[in-house]
Amino acid sequence: MTNETIIYEFGLRIKQLRTGKGISQEKLSFETGFHRTYIGMIERGERNISLTHIAVFAKYFEMTVSDLLNFSSLNPEHSYHTYTFKNKE
Repeated sequence: MTNETIIYEFGLRIKQLRTGKGISQEKLSFETGFHRTYIGMIERGERNISLTHIAVFAKYFEMTVSDLLNFSSLNPEHSYHTYTFKNKE
């Protein structure tokens, strides 16, 4: 598994939480202060966002950063052990 997978999974997690709240990308954009196209890029796994932006999403969804990064609801078999170090792919 390549490290790009975590970017993709994070995007799916944001989309899962957003749709679970029944809100649009536009509403999430307005509430977080991020541009709507940026939200779309995150959800499609096209952006590797910063830790500070991750914290904004965690706060918006009223959860800890570690809960936000828990991808088991997307894939019960998910494991961080499959990620590789940058120089060891």
